[in-house]
Amino acid sequence: MRLIRHGERDFDGKLARFCLGAAAPAQLAASVSSILEDVRRRGDRAVAACALKFDGARLRPRDFRVSQKELASAVRQISPSDRKAILDARADIEAFNRRGLPQGWQMRNRHGAWAGERFDPIRRVGLYVPGGEVPLVSTVLMTAVLARIAGCPEIAAFTPSKHGGEIAPGLLAALHLAGVTEVYRIGGVQAIGAMAFGTKTIPAVDKIFGPGNAYVCEAKRQVFGTVGVDSLPGPSEVMVIADASAPAQWAAADLMAQAEHGSGREKIYLVSTSARVIDSIASAIESQLSSASRAAKIRRVLSDGFLAVHARSIGDMVSLANYVAPEHLELMVKRSTAITLARRITTAGAMMIGNETPTVLGDFVAGPSHVLPTARAGRYFGGLRVADFLRRTSLIRYDRPSLRRAAPTVAAFSAMERLDAHGRSAELRLLR
Repeated sequence: MRLIRHGERDFDGKLARFCLGAAAPAQLAASVSSILEDVRRRGDRAVAACALKFDGARLRPRDFRVSQKELASAVRQISPSDRKAILDARADIEAFNRRGLPQGWQMRNRHGAWAGERFDPIRRVGLYVPGGEVPLVSTVLMTAVLARIAGCPEIAAFTPSKHGGEIAPGLLAALHLAGVTEVYRIGGVQAIGAMAFGTKTIPAVDKIFGPGNAYVCEAKRQVFGTVGVDSLPGPSEVMVIADASAPAQWAAADLMAQAEHGSGREKIYLVSTSARVIDSIASAIESQLSSASRAAKIRRVLSDGFLAVHARSIGDMVSLANYVAPEHLELMVKRSTAITLARRITTAGAMMIGNETPTVLGDFVAGPSHVLPTARAGRYFGGLRVADFLRRTSLIRYDRPSLRRAAPTVAAFSAMERLDAHGRSAELRLLR
C-alpha cells in the first residue's frame, strides 16, 4: 500500500503519477494498432489468428457465431437459482433504465416556427462482454437490456471463448434471457476491429459498447470515428472514503472486490482523515487475503495499484475525489459527512452512499448500468444509459410568416460572417 498525505511535498505530483498508471503505454498502443490494421486488411483470417494466439481458441469463420441452439441450451444448463438471479437483475435494470428513456418534443420558437427533437435507436450496436477468466454475466444485462429498451434493431454481442470455443453457460444464458440472438465467440482487440471494420462473416456495427481490459479500451479509442463508442471503461476502480463509523472488515472487502478483477491495472483508493482508520482497513485486507480464492491476483493489484490518502479535511477529500473521478465511489462515513460529500463530489461514475451500500450492489442489481468511466474519464463522461443507444435529430419547420420574422437576424449573421449565399437562401423565399 502506498500512502500519501495532503500537505506533504509534491502531493499533487505523486497523485497525478499514480493516476497516470491507467494510461496505455506506447508499446500497448502500438500492439493494438497492429492488430486492428491486420483485422481491417485480412478480416476473418486475422480474427481467427488472433483468437488462436491470444485465447488458444481454434476457430474457423463459420464457428465465430454462437448458434441459437447453443444459446437456448445454456439456459437449461444453469441452476434454477442462477436463472432467477439473472431474471431478477434484469427486472431491476429494466425498471431503472426505462425512467431514463428520452422522449421527443416540440415547441414554438420566437419566430413562431416549430422546433424540437426526435430520438431514434442506433441501427446496429455491438456489445463487448469480458468473458475470459472472469465471465461478466452482469455486463450482458448492463448493456443488452438498455439496447433493448432503446429499441435497437440489431444487437450483436462479442465475448472471448476458451480453447474449444466454449463460453461460460451463465454468460450465454444471460444473453438469451436478455433477448440477444446474434452472439460471436470473439473477444479482445480483434473483436473491436471486427465490430469497427466488419469482415465477411461479421457485419460492422455503428457503435460499440461495454467495458474491457486495457487493450480493449485502447482499441475502442483507436476506432472511434470509424464507429461510435460509448466511452472508455477500462480496468476497474474504486475509491472508499471512510471514517471511524466504517467497519474495517466491510471496507476491506469492498476494496478487494474490485482488486479481484485481477488484470493488474485496477486502481484502488482508500481515503480518510484518520490514520487509525487507514491502518485498521489495511490490516483487515491482510487478514481477508488468506481466504480469498484470487489472492495472488489481488495482491498484485494491491501492490501496484493501491493508494491510501491521509486527508486533512472534508474539503481535501472532495478535491481528491473530483480530481481522480473514480469509477466507483463509496462514502462509508457518518450521515452528515456523506450528505456534504455527495453534494460536492461531481465526477464519480457511480456513488454508493452509506455503510450498507457496497459497490457490488451497483455491479449486479441496483439498476444503473455498471459500465462506467475509468482513468479519470468521469470528468467528462457519465455511466452508460439508454440515451447512449439513441441518436438525436433536431427538427425545424418554418412557414412564410415565421421566416419573415427570422429574416433580419439571418441577414445580420450573413453579413457578419461574409457568407452572402447564406443570406440569399432566406431572402429568395420572401420574394415570391
